[in-house]
Amino acid sequence: MSGIAPLLDHLMQGAMPHLVAVPILAPLLTAGLMLLLEERRRRTRALLAVISGAVGLTAALALLYWVNAPGTGGGSGSIGVYLPGNWSAPFGIALVADRLSSMMVMLTGVIAFAVSIYATSRWDRAGVHFHPLLQLQLMGLNGAFLTGDLFNLFVFFEVMLAASYGLLLHGSGRARVGAGLHYIVINLAASTLFVVGAALLYGVTGTLNMADLSARMTQLSAHDLALAHAAAALLASAFFAKAGAWPLNFWLVPAYSAAVPPVGAVFALLTKLGLYTLLRLWPLLFGLEAGPSALFGQNVLIGLGLVTLALAALGMLGTQRLSRLASYAVLISAGTLLAAVGLGARTAAVWAGALYYLLASTLAVAALFLLTDMIERWRNAGSSIAAHEAAAPFLTEDLRPRHDVNLDDERQALYGRAIPAGAVFLGLSFLGCALLLAGMPPLAGFIGKVAMLHGLLGAPHVTRAGAVFLALLLVSGLCALIAFSRAGIRHLWTLEHHATPALRAVEALPVALLLLICITLTVAAGPVLRYTQATAQDLRHPAVYRAAVMQARPKPGPNSSAPASVPQMEGAKP
Repeated sequence: MSGIAPLLDHLMQGAMPHLVAVPILAPLLTAGLMLLLEERRRRTRALLAVISGAVGLTAALALLYWVNAPGTGGGSGSIGVYLPGNWSAPFGIALVADRLSSMMVMLTGVIAFAVSIYATSRWDRAGVHFHPLLQLQLMGLNGAFLTGDLFNLFVFFEVMLAASYGLLLHGSGRARVGAGLHYIVINLAASTLFVVGAALLYGVTGTLNMADLSARMTQLSAHDLALAHAAAALLASAFFAKAGAWPLNFWLVPAYSAAVPPVGAVFALLTKLGLYTLLRLWPLLFGLEAGPSALFGQNVLIGLGLVTLALAALGMLGTQRLSRLASYAVLISAGTLLAAVGLGARTAAVWAGALYYLLASTLAVAALFLLTDMIERWRNAGSSIAAHEAAAPFLTEDLRPRHDVNLDDERQALYGRAIPAGAVFLGLSFLGCALLLAGMPPLAGFIGKVAMLHGLLGAPHVTRAGAVFLALLLVSGLCALIAFSRAGIRHLWTLEHHATPALRAVEALPVALLLLICITLTVAAGPVLRYTQATAQDLRHPAVYRAAVMQARPKPGPNSSAPASVPQMEGAKP
């Protein structure tokens, strides 16, 4: 037994240089394999999707452990730089795994694994190529999180968007087609702004590598700096549209609420991709160390975040449909995080709380989208029973209520009726999602908001924008609590005919998994917040990121000093 541990460590260290590519390659290869199978072999496709989800999640967890834990070949705070073409930056493609990107890949892996299981219940049969499209979207998401190059970020954006167009239309229907047209138009416009902004930035700086961009921004002349700011504004517009910032978010609620529930759960990650790109690029290009460009656009970030948060809270009060509530919860999360990105530029504790809140809110929204499907099906089943009883109103003698028992207003016995386990599961799961998204104690949503407020109030001076943010956090939580309470009463409490919910294990287990992880975030809030605090510190000091990317060297060939076609990942510590 004593020789097994060193062997495992040696195998792990040998596999780590290639691990960063697994979250991209696994869904890509799985999608290709699925397309080789006939459409009627749905069970095989579903099994491949679940296996791919498990592989991606395992790789994400190992990567997360590697960048944060000492003694694993990386070390605490390591940044892994993978050179797929074996060309050093900024000339070759670089994939970068640090605390932030590894955390986002892990979040994607958890939701993808849960959705892959849930979709096997029936939703993968509502149209064609559901699982291949889902795998391609995961490839685009993971690639965007891991890339260290702006052009490759655009490429992965487009891969993700192309897959999302098909997923949004999965199941067909007038509502999905109408919402899909708006979704496609706004994203095509955002992609145009993206490529124009990237081209302009390349013309000014001569590079699109993120680390190299960070170094060159401080060396620009006043004229070139103005052009670089204009290019950054175009890029930010594209990211704002994807993040769901007002006024570019009119498409989000109709699109997300029209999508089938598993797709809606995955779409909860798309807004986080827009926020990730802002949080990745803004400190690199316009952080406190950027000289004349320091904190460029901070007021825009804060202002759009506050307006988005306020309008999303009002929208949540104005709807009772569960799918639209979940969509507005996405916007509340987006507005909160967008404002926190701007407010946390000088206080890393705000970013730490925002990253913790990002994890909790995204998992809770994904669970709510899946839960919406089961609750609506239960409600429709109750309507069917009501119609059946209306057609046959005469009860047999043994079904009539006796006069010697206590009756409720509907002349049903107040005791002796067991609550079905399915109804208990749906009720408790909905309650958990509602409390998480409303930010009620002691769950993770509350801890994330308190962490942001603690960082904000711990600053030397609380600005007016900070005070407004504090007030909106409280008001939006109250609005969410009211909206969820009203929806819960309508959908779970006041059903006239309670049928037993017909739940399958493949439906209940993914929701339970997502909520269990949220509970784990609550119980392990201390270690998770320490991780997010370290991530926020890394973001505030991008010199370590720049050094890790620019100092990564290709691996020499076996017989010459020329580079060989062997990729390499190097670790750098702060």
